[in-house]
Amino acid sequence: MYLIGKGGRMTVVQSINSKVDLAIDATSFMGLADYGKIMIGNKGFEFYNSHDLNKYIQIPWDEVDYVVASVMFKGHWIPRYAIRTKKNGMYTFASKDPKKVLRAMRKYVESDHMVRSLTFFQVIKRGLKGRFKKKK
Repeated sequence: MYLIGKGGRMTVVQSINSKVDLAIDATSFMGLADYGKIMIGNKGFEFYNSHDLNKYIQIPWDEVDYVVASVMFKGHWIPRYAIRTKKNGMYTFASKDPKKVLRAMRKYVESDHMVRSLTFFQVIKRGLKGRFKKKK
C-alpha cells in the first residue's frame, strides 16, 4: 500500500506487488503524456502518475502477452517500450533507464515474449507489399 499526497489530501493506492525490484521515473503514453513512476515487482508492472492520483496502471505478469521495445542505433538507444496485454491492448512507456527496466521485466516475462518493434523501413516495406500484392 502506498500513500500518495497532493494538496493536503492523502490517497491510498493498493499495490499488487509484495516485493519491488525496481522503481524509476517514467512517462506513460496513454493519450496525453503522464509523468510518474514505474514499479516492477514480483506480481506485476505498475505505473503511478505523480500529478493525478486516480491515474495508475497495474498489469499482472500473467496478463502480459508481449513486451515490445523500440530499439535504435543497434541497441544503443531505446526511446520507448510497450506492454501488450492479452485482453486490454497496448500500454506504451518511456523511462530514464529503459535497459534497466527491460532487464527487470525479463525476470518475469519469457524471453521469446520480449521482442523488438519494426523499424520505419520495415513498416513501409510491408505496406507496399500489401498494396501491390496480387488478389486471388
